[in-house]
Amino acid sequence: MTQEILNIAQMGEADRRAIEGGAPGVDLMEAAGRGCAEALCARWRPRPVAVLCGPGNNGGDGFVIARLLKERGWDVRVSCLVPVSKLKGDAAHMAALWEGELSPLTLDSLLGARLVVDAVFGAGLSKPVGGIVGDVFRACAASGVPVMAVDVPSGVDGASGKIRGPAPIAELTVTFARKKIGHMLMPGRARCGEVVVVDIGIPADVIAGLAIDVFENTPLLWRSRFPEICMEGHKYNRGHVVAVSGGPSHTGAARLAARGALRAGAGLVTVACPKASLLVNAAHLTTEMVQAFDGPLGLDEMLQDRRKNAIVIGPGCGVGARTASLVRTVLRAQCAAVLDADALTSFAGAPQTLFELMHDRVVLTPHEGEFERLFAGLIRQAPHRLEAARQAAGESGAVIVLKGPDTVIAAPGGRAAINANAPPFLATAGSGDVLAGIITGLAAQGMPAFEAASAGVWLHGEAGNLLGRGLIAEDLPQALPRVLQELAVRAPGGRV
Repeated sequence: MTQEILNIAQMGEADRRAIEGGAPGVDLMEAAGRGCAEALCARWRPRPVAVLCGPGNNGGDGFVIARLLKERGWDVRVSCLVPVSKLKGDAAHMAALWEGELSPLTLDSLLGARLVVDAVFGAGLSKPVGGIVGDVFRACAASGVPVMAVDVPSGVDGASGKIRGPAPIAELTVTFARKKIGHMLMPGRARCGEVVVVDIGIPADVIAGLAIDVFENTPLLWRSRFPEICMEGHKYNRGHVVAVSGGPSHTGAARLAARGALRAGAGLVTVACPKASLLVNAAHLTTEMVQAFDGPLGLDEMLQDRRKNAIVIGPGCGVGARTASLVRTVLRAQCAAVLDADALTSFAGAPQTLFELMHDRVVLTPHEGEFERLFAGLIRQAPHRLEAARQAAGESGAVIVLKGPDTVIAAPGGRAAINANAPPFLATAGSGDVLAGIITGLAAQGMPAFEAASAGVWLHGEAGNLLGRGLIAEDLPQALPRVLQELAVRAPGGRV
């Protein structure tokens, strides 16, 4: 299970336990430096390289990298932020093994370099980078010389992904044991480039004992709960989604959600709409059914058919008391539900009246603006988006999908996933409506809320990657069959 994401305290605890268990710290540092050197050599051919070392263990890793590159015939020059006499422990030991050129860290450290190894500060950085380090990395950025970062680019806070000074934009970042939060959350993720995780000898039981509850959102996280397509199956046991539509001039969003649900595998999908919208929806739909209802009582009557087991509400519904009343009706039905867009904004200023109706099959899918309307000030107050989403999940009792380039999926119990496969092309009108529908379609087939949300976000991202630049929301459901087929091919036995 290598999709676990560690916070800084957990990584420190893993190092401590490994050393207590008999793995010398110097051996862990040697393995870290060797992993960095091997990743570097796999990407670049020999060239003049400037290795920039800091005052702690990250600097010690840099000295190991320099020594191993020199042994392979590279032209290596090392610069250190502090005199080596001030280094301590394993870092001092590794510095003593370096027999090549060594100088203080200055702007001259970059002269002639065609590759920079950033081993100045590691993931534990918690204060702004300035002084000569800032000057060096500004000059590095201006030069265009490629950078390989050790652990994280210096200036990226590994605990939050925040930028604390002129952090370099690395082409390659090599980290140890597992990825850290700063590798996954923006804007830090954008500074890391490709992230390679190397094994430095921390035993698997040490990692397992850390009670990790944050993961990178990959199929490993939810594949065991993904709906199977059985030979004896039929449309009625693959769930029936209801997509609630708004008035006649705002019907497109619900249809996008409906098509997303259908392409995600739901057996049947009905677009439920006011009578005034019936003909508009019917004119646009072929595979999805259309059914009219009259207000909350009409929707409640429709949902008495328990075969209709998953509902998506919000896209195009309109903001106001009518939508809020429909949402209450949906939640009282106790079936799987995805609340998006107007279904969330209709409770701005009175979120507790929404939260008191929550149950364990509800997913909320806000972007940051909608999140702020329900959880005022939480993003600003929390240390990062991950923690904001986790607090929101705990407060609301629902699974939260906090959308963005680093979408976070969080469950009320604290489990969370960070998504990293979504391209910027998904920032287009209607994309979120399709996502809400995909999640609902998976929930209709029996996936638990957290797994359905995580899988839906990943599938949505993969569809965006497949389509590329120029995609529009209508394209996303059309791309899902290929994404699902590729997922099936990668699964054991060719099944998802």
